[in-house]
Amino acid sequence: DLSSRSDQPFHYNDTVLIYNGEIYNYLEVRKDLEVLGHKFKTTSDTEVLIHALYEWGENALNKLEGMWSFAWYNKQNNVLLLSRDRFGEKPLYLWNTDNGLFFASEIKGLAALAGRRPNINDKHLIRYLVNGYKCLYKTKETFFHKIEQVPSGTYIKINSRKINPPTKYWSPSFIEDKNLTYKDCVQQTKENIIDVVRLRMRSDVPVAFCMSGGIDSNTLISVASKILGHDVHGFTIVNEDKRYDEQTLVDQAVKELDIKHTPINLSKKNFLTNMRLLVKAHDAPISTISYYVHWLLMENIKKCGYKISISGTGADELFSGYYDHHLLYLASISDDKSLFNQSVYNWKNYIFPHVRNKYLQNHKRFINNPNFRNHIYSGKNFSDVLYEFDIETFHEKIFPTSLLRKRMLNELFEEVVPVILNEDDLNAMFYSIENRSPFLDRKLFETSLKFQTKYLIKDGKTKSILREAMKNIVPDTILKARKKVGFNAPIEDLLDINNKDVREQILDDNLIFKYVKKEAIEKKLKLKTITNSESKFLFSFLGVKLFLEEFKG
Repeated sequence: DLSSRSDQPFHYNDTVLIYNGEIYNYLEVRKDLEVLGHKFKTTSDTEVLIHALYEWGENALNKLEGMWSFAWYNKQNNVLLLSRDRFGEKPLYLWNTDNGLFFASEIKGLAALAGRRPNINDKHLIRYLVNGYKCLYKTKETFFHKIEQVPSGTYIKINSRKINPPTKYWSPSFIEDKNLTYKDCVQQTKENIIDVVRLRMRSDVPVAFCMSGGIDSNTLISVASKILGHDVHGFTIVNEDKRYDEQTLVDQAVKELDIKHTPINLSKKNFLTNMRLLVKAHDAPISTISYYVHWLLMENIKKCGYKISISGTGADELFSGYYDHHLLYLASISDDKSLFNQSVYNWKNYIFPHVRNKYLQNHKRFINNPNFRNHIYSGKNFSDVLYEFDIETFHEKIFPTSLLRKRMLNELFEEVVPVILNEDDLNAMFYSIENRSPFLDRKLFETSLKFQTKYLIKDGKTKSILREAMKNIVPDTILKARKKVGFNAPIEDLLDINNKDVREQILDDNLIFKYVKKEAIEKKLKLKTITNSESKFLFSFLGVKLFLEEFKG
């Protein structure tokens, strides 16, 4: 509903709601409420949400499909209910101070409400520099002391006497269904994918798609275009680095699907200025270079007049997608000798030639040591750069399922996806765009958990079930591609290292050199060739440097 009648705060029967997000199934929930006698004055999902909460309280959360962070206050019983969606697509921060409890979607909102800035959490900055972005959600800590996020998939009840701990309202089952055949899994996936795209295409405004040469974005684009008949517009970052170049695949998909397409070239222009702007907007260092690039994507989507973007986040974690998944798969199916031998053959012939990480070049890696995780944290090679270097012991949440599934679930809830969702949301909202991630759907996720691990990879291809489900929908060139490219860029494509003024800005006196050795950074800037890991570290260094200048300088 685009009219002012749906403005917030939204009131209903002595209750009031403020809310970020989208309830995708609001029409279905509205019908249920109308049967119970509810009358509606708007066509908005905001009104449906407040009525649902009034009717069912926190039990309403089980009926909702969407992304949200909300605060609902009931004046009748003086209870405040805070909640976030199941996967954490929308942010919600808490700051419990001597002057009261503050909550907001952004840390700058907390600071405005409290009338003061929170103190920087130096420990978390060092964790990030040492371990990389995958450590950021391993603890409750943030880049500011005493500020925490409401955990995804929970609600918190607060009254004048007590702040209750977060309560999980969603507990999916992690049991594989041995009765499901491969064909069953494919059919269920196809039906669910079409449903989740249809649901997320509900909109009062036009929708844009983030597009790559991979199966994730092309699944969503192909279903929206070929099955649902939508006028699709894809936006792609053009990367000239051969490691990340997918232009041929993108061009083939655009031609075959006959969709509108906007390519976006990377540029070194205003990189440090843009980075500073972005760090201020995020209230944090930008976790990886991918999300600077993603911000450029959002900028162009905004220029073309779109207010909603669709992304393929979560497919790797639901259906498998990373190079270590191949080795975890081999360990998970090692008891089935025939399948194992064929899978090793496929890995050696189709995957091994593309693997750059030395830890993942041994197909017995997780057979010999199921607990091996040295490939996950990225900063261990930079002990010579940091004054403080404390390698924390890697830990992961235990899920009652196969070795591969455990890793995928940790990536989904603890490591990869929380970072992506946080950065995607902030980048999109910077331009007043709502970012939607169709793969992060309760039914799709819970259905995928029933699939046997042995079905996840086939013929040396991850996402086997998804690929088969999308036959005759997604272009064959996309479905057949085995190489994992990823949404990334080398820092040299964005930062003009050879520019004297740029070097001076990077090396000028700053609090960062309390943590990082200046002479070590100088050496890295003089390297003729910057490796992938060095590129990542230099980007992290720049993000922390700018963060300290803006929030502590």
